[in-house]
Amino acid sequence: MVATTQAATRAEQGSRQTWAYALILIASGVALGVSGAPAPLYGLYQQSWHFSALTTTFVFATYAVAALGAVLVSGRISDVVGRKPVLLGAFGLMIVGLVVFLLADNVAMLLIARALHGAAVGATVVAGSAALLDLRPKDGARTGQLSGVAFNVGMAVAILGSAVLAQYAPHPLRTPYLVITVLCLLIAVGMVVLEEPHTARKTGRITIAKPAVPQEIRADFWFSALGVMAAWSVLGVLLSLYPSLAQAKTGIHNLVFGGAVVASTATAGALAQAIAGGVTARRAAIIGDIGMAVTLLLTIPALNTHNWVLVLLAGVALGGTFGLGFGGSLRHLSNVVPQHKRGETMSAYYLLAYSAMAVPTVIAGWAATTWSLSTVFPWFVVVVAVACLGAAGIGLRRNAEAA
Repeated sequence: MVATTQAATRAEQGSRQTWAYALILIASGVALGVSGAPAPLYGLYQQSWHFSALTTTFVFATYAVAALGAVLVSGRISDVVGRKPVLLGAFGLMIVGLVVFLLADNVAMLLIARALHGAAVGATVVAGSAALLDLRPKDGARTGQLSGVAFNVGMAVAILGSAVLAQYAPHPLRTPYLVITVLCLLIAVGMVVLEEPHTARKTGRITIAKPAVPQEIRADFWFSALGVMAAWSVLGVLLSLYPSLAQAKTGIHNLVFGGAVVASTATAGALAQAIAGGVTARRAAIIGDIGMAVTLLLTIPALNTHNWVLVLLAGVALGGTFGLGFGGSLRHLSNVVPQHKRGETMSAYYLLAYSAMAVPTVIAGWAATTWSLSTVFPWFVVVVAVACLGAAGIGLRRNAEAA
């Protein structure tokens, strides 16, 4: 009787708020956009405040560490109290972090702002992913695909928009954050009127989620997790150091070029995920993992040509394969995760993703203080390419076992 009532409530809610699914997708995209918006500005911060590449990676890693904390608790919290309170709290933190960015005049304030954004984005990604599955429980693979597209589109728009505003608008270290704050306020208004999508909430104390996954999907989980770890380790350096490296190698120091390099990568990732819906999730992930390994290696000769067109094209190729790898992994997991374990499973998934983003980024930044970034980058590329091939190997082995 209770289950019937909950199903009826969900159906009634869905008919009243047909826009809820789209709102949460947009919120997820905006959250990832907020995470990437400072990427084109790190060079300006370095010039204005005279800090090193290591400091840049620490600022970036602060975001990732805070996100790790958020994904550990937000899944369980959203399972108990609902998705809406978590999403509202996350956007509140996001807006506070943007205000800190607007007022920032030293590295400490950058660290605070990035910590706030890490917590906000981590909570949004986990609770938002679970909410989308609540709203369309029978469409997990499609939800995973659309989530991946939203993440990449949000990042591409935010990074390119931030670069354009910083290059051509007054107050380059203030204006981009002001524009994004207005957008986040609009999303928050939508969240206020959103009806809770998670009607079958758990009871009990709110605890830190353990990094464990359901036994019945463990092999599928690790295939998806290794794929996203390889992809997000690429993303970490791409957002923190790659724009500066591309500008140094090509001699083009316009902020829009650095932003365009990363934005074109994210756009290609979104397009790849959008058109790969007809490809099975596992196959898309395997193709993407192998493709990331190849295109990562191709970025090295592309950068060494000092030709901006080839650097841009290498980024587009990397983005397309990144989209397949990340999108395929997310689709695969979304399609197999049990309903009663959504929040905790997505927490475990993004815990590994953010760990893979933070650790290689800090190591690369530290190494760049001893050797040049141009020297460090090829070594980083080789290590991540091997990880990508490892993820692909697990997927191929699972295919062979299934056959």
